[in-house]
Amino acid sequence: MTRPRQPQWFHFGPWVFSIDAAQALIATTPRDTRPLDVATWATAYGLTRLDDPHQRAVSLIGPTSTALDRAYAMTTDLTTPVIVAQLDISGPPPAPLLIDGTHRLYRAWREHLPRLPAHLLTVEETRQVQDNVLLRPCRTSITPPPN
Repeated sequence: MTRPRQPQWFHFGPWVFSIDAAQALIATTPRDTRPLDVATWATAYGLTRLDDPHQRAVSLIGPTSTALDRAYAMTTDLTTPVIVAQLDISGPPPAPLLIDGTHRLYRAWREHLPRLPAHLLTVEETRQVQDNVLLRPCRTSITPPPN
């Protein structure tokens, strides 16, 4: 008997992004994929340094060297588009953030592929799949409510 699939989340700072909600949104509002530059994103996510025994830097976005399941990564389907969210920082343009597909990105980098297909969420769509774990539902400040 197979167990039900666990919900997928991407954590970044105080935010979590529901991958299931992003996939459902993409299914209901189909869009063309865009090419994601593998070398650029693998470098940004620290994937190119994961196997370096003399690491001198730590990636602030990507996984640690012990957190990425390399064996699983090498079995992933590279035809399945990764998902890139767009964060509205202060002022244009929005900042892109890979929220789904780190294992696929690692495999593509290891296999020297130049590009992966990517679904790009709009800023508004990103807000729909994003939650602030510090605020929690119904909170508007990270300071605890008064007693």
